[in-house]
Amino acid sequence: MNAKNRMAFTAWPALAAAGLLIFGTVVPASPQAQPASQEPVMRPALLGQPFPDLSLSSYEGGQVDLKSYRGKNIVLIVPRVYAGEGRWCTICNYQYAEAAAAATALRAEHNAEIMFLFPFGRDVVSEFLAVTPSQLEKIKGWKNPAEPEKLDEQGKQRLARMRSLFPRDLSMKEGETPTPFPILLDPERQASKTLGVFASEWGGSKGDQGIPTAYILDGSGILRFKYVSQSTADRPDVNYLAWILKSLR
Repeated sequence: MNAKNRMAFTAWPALAAAGLLIFGTVVPASPQAQPASQEPVMRPALLGQPFPDLSLSSYEGGQVDLKSYRGKNIVLIVPRVYAGEGRWCTICNYQYAEAAAAATALRAEHNAEIMFLFPFGRDVVSEFLAVTPSQLEKIKGWKNPAEPEKLDEQGKQRLARMRSLFPRDLSMKEGETPTPFPILLDPERQASKTLGVFASEWGGSKGDQGIPTAYILDGSGILRFKYVSQSTADRPDVNYLAWILKSLR
């Protein structure tokens, strides 16, 4: 065996061991893999896939990391917050109050933690919580007019709609709106825009607002349910979400 053949014969095992010899062809070595980034990867939420590992500031202080809730189901609600420039979304205040009333039962019965994701900062959330008691009183007035028998046909239809839209009589004391679950703040809207739940015009009105959305994640962080509203009154209530949670068992 001449020197050239001996060199090729000797190199064969080394190339094969390095994974560079495939069907007799030498393949260039791949670049060395870079360490994975520690920053959460933001991407759309897909059913049956792991939900993005959100890590956002909490209204109560500190950081909320969804990974830390592994083993629990998560009900993540995005409220509209505003119904237009300077106008609160009354349905959102009702939705928040309904969720606050159900938070303890959902933990006990479904091992579920409710969370609200606001595509706004702390100041807006503070105002939202502050006006919620008066918004609930406004709803009671809509549902219980002074002389319902004197309403015209249009008024009767509106009354029936209000009672259907707001079936429960919920109330809170002024200055005592509870926060029995994590409230996530997203003032830069990095998460909200990636998830597709923020708009500057939606539902027939202009102005920065969330798109009402509900997600349910199982204990492994997999997205099992997603509901993105197509109108402001189109959103699942707590009973419907509890029914979905029950089906996850």
